Amino acid sequence: MELSIKLQGNINTEIENGIATITFFHPAHNSLPGALLAKFAKAITDAGENPDIKVIILKSAGDRTFCAGASFDELMSIEDFDIGKQFFMGFANVINACRKCPKFIIGRVQGKAVGGGVGIASAVDYCFATKYASVKLSELAVGIGPFVVGPAVERKIGTSAMSQLAIDATEWRDAIWANAMGLYAEVFDNAEDMDAAINTLAQKLVNSNPEAMRLLKRVFWEGTEHWDTLLERRAEMSGQLVLSKYSKNAIAAFKKK
Repeated sequence: MELSIKLQGNINTEIENGIATITFFHPAHNSLPGALLAKFAKAITDAGENPDIKVIILKSAGDRTFCAGASFDELMSIEDFDIGKQFFMGFANVINACRKCPKFIIGRVQGKAVGGGVGIASAVDYCFATKYASVKLSELAVGIGPFVVGPAVERKIGTSAMSQLAIDATEWRDAIWANAMGLYAEVFDNAEDMDAAINTLAQKLVNSNPEAMRLLKRVFWEGTEHWDTLLERRAEMSGQLVLSKYSKNAIAAFKKK
């Protein structure tokens, strides 16, 4: 069974033998505009509610970039606070959809992850990566800050490592660093070996007790029950900052690189 949503970029959900594979794609290095973020959050929620699905694999299309984060074109077009908040709520909704989903979500990170992409990798329950999956939180470099994704990243790798990414916003950390910090459970030399490991784990989970997995996920996410409110406040911070002249100039300069 395959469900496709067509816009600039797409979200595909494929379901086979109890495993749902949700794939996102955007031609600009898998960046995520608001409309695609909304479809993405809905796909995760729908998979969580589908009784035929036992486990979810979350991935992006292509070989080089897992996710380039926010759409710079959309960021540059934001002219008022409400639109800015709404845009950043897109990332908040994806993270909260992962958090609330009663099924385990396996992440597949085949390449670089920037900003919101690091947030998505942090919001899954078990994340695999290749050695090409470097990470960077570039938000401060464009006058904003990783406010919305910050709680998910901090939960996964701790405040110290998260602050390193947030403060040194133009520098990449390689996949080995991300593995050592706990973002990635395993790092592979190539996508083929990674996919084999993902399939092995997914098959184990399909045969595990669904109720036990649901309760275990709830335990893993204890203490995040306030994130609906927290991430909304964080979206308001970013929605305000993106309107500043500093941010507008920084985003324009960053986009030209």
